[in-house]
Amino acid sequence: MHSANHWGGSLEIYNGSAESTTDDEKSRNMEWDKAALQPQHHHLDETQQSWLLYPQETKKKKYVDMGCVACSHKALKWTLYAFVVALLVIALPTILAKTLPKHKSKPTPPDNYTIALQKALLFFNAQKSGKLHKNNGIPWRGDSGLQDGNGTDFSKAGLVGGYYDAGDNTKFHFPMAFAMTMLSWSVIEYRQKYEAIGEYQHTIDLIRWGTDYLLLTFNSSASKIDKIYCQVGGSRNGSTIPDDHYCWQRPEDMDYPRPTQVVNSGADLAGEMAAALAAASIVFRDDEAYSKKLVKGAATVYAFARDGGRRRAYSSGNDYIQPYYNSTGYYDEYIWGATWLYYATGNISYITLATEPGFSKHSKALLGIPDLSVLSWDNKLPAAMLLLTRYRIFLNPGYPYEEMLHMYHNKTELNMCSYFQQFDVFNWTKGGMIQLNHGRPQPLQYVANAAFLASLYVDYLNATRVPGFNCGPQFISLDVLRNFATSQINYILGDNPMKMSYVVGYGTKFPRHVHHRGASTPSDNVRYSCTGGWKWRDSSKPNPHNITGAMVGGPDRFDQFRDVRTNYNFTEPTLAGNAGLVAALVSLTSSGGIGINKNSIFSAVPPLYPPSPPSPPAWKP
Repeated sequence: MHSANHWGGSLEIYNGSAESTTDDEKSRNMEWDKAALQPQHHHLDETQQSWLLYPQETKKKKYVDMGCVACSHKALKWTLYAFVVALLVIALPTILAKTLPKHKSKPTPPDNYTIALQKALLFFNAQKSGKLHKNNGIPWRGDSGLQDGNGTDFSKAGLVGGYYDAGDNTKFHFPMAFAMTMLSWSVIEYRQKYEAIGEYQHTIDLIRWGTDYLLLTFNSSASKIDKIYCQVGGSRNGSTIPDDHYCWQRPEDMDYPRPTQVVNSGADLAGEMAAALAAASIVFRDDEAYSKKLVKGAATVYAFARDGGRRRAYSSGNDYIQPYYNSTGYYDEYIWGATWLYYATGNISYITLATEPGFSKHSKALLGIPDLSVLSWDNKLPAAMLLLTRYRIFLNPGYPYEEMLHMYHNKTELNMCSYFQQFDVFNWTKGGMIQLNHGRPQPLQYVANAAFLASLYVDYLNATRVPGFNCGPQFISLDVLRNFATSQINYILGDNPMKMSYVVGYGTKFPRHVHHRGASTPSDNVRYSCTGGWKWRDSSKPNPHNITGAMVGGPDRFDQFRDVRTNYNFTEPTLAGNAGLVAALVSLTSSGGIGINKNSIFSAVPPLYPPSPPSPPAWKP
């Protein structure tokens, strides 16, 4: 085919002998069109004649012909200027950035709450019992309690593992379970913060160390049980025989009998264990098998708690428990455990129990009793009500739960109001610490718990764009409630009249004579006997080991603190106290961003309303 000639005429030139003639010969032999060479005479009209006779003045062009585009000289000039400027502004820095040596910018330094949090978590490493991992991170701790629970009838591992409670070597399962619940709650709400500061894996490892142990304390493979081991070791008040209080020995050197305590009834203990295992099952949802194991265990111990013949306090009449961790009731654990089981399973029978009016009545949850607004290892009411308020705020389930949820929501806000000095519910020290335990010893664990609840409630309301709440006729903005939380944690970290941090290892001034057997006894390859260790207990010298991250009992009601090892009211840390501190610190730190993980806790909760019916099938003729 030949291309079209848009100008008219044929593109073909006849060539009679293309193969034998050269181009020159072709040219010579080519026949010319005689007519084309004849002169042509055309008649021009007047206009055409004027073009030829009177040529127009040529004007200087103001435009530049650029092929398809015509533009003025001025526009071209400014275009070139803009190009040069763009080259200098954009291209030159890019070239320089790629050619000059690169220096990595320093990451944003962690805030003080993150630094304190990382230390507070190490306290749990120092409290571990059993066979420790090589990377435990506490060089002065080793394996201990490897004979604990020998002879238990449903576990080959006995009762090896778990955590020592405080400065002694006793394992109290009731506050241990509470500590694990608090750690799990903090991870569920603030996982992104733990990940951002590099402590997520560490924290869930600590939780698993505790929940693995709790699963040993009852027959977790069964669906129905008749007993729970509630303590290992311990002492009777005033004991003069070798035991955890009479002796002053490192856990690694214990050689005295360590009796186990077992209960056939104990709704409070079982309810708290159910909460701990259920909350941890949410943390470990990525490990499906372990999460299911935790849920099954939680359901089993909660059924034990609800058994009509087992409804009494676990500590009742037990001289090894009652002086130390005496429980004052179990209906708060009924609400607390049922709420966590509902979030873990989505089973509506648990939310029905959690909002059971009888539980509210028997626990006195809605009465204006100030002490019941204080979260502790014994009283879970303020935490349980806040957790149910979360359900109402974000999911708003309506009937038949709305009535109780609405009352719990109101009571939660009254609890928050009670934390403000202006309403005179609790006394305050002159130095700025709220006295949630009425000036009695070891106040800081209650202060840390209240700071966590307040900070968490701020995050709940922020997530729903609610600017505050009312305390009577007075509107309280969220900043005011957050300031309460930060002021109390800052007090613990050193903003107090003593100018002392009550968290060991944080800051430059902190307790050096902590009431703790392992930290106060040197690691000098000498095994000190039961009474041989007394010299370290009574020594006026600082501990040879700082138990980093331990929050001590705290000051008295006059803001005074005595750094004396034998005065445990001032200098002894506890597992439950440190769990509340960790939760409060992670809620306040901004190193990993701000706010909560709004929906992860609800991942097992079923849709609250019937799903829309499926679309009808497509019509077919």
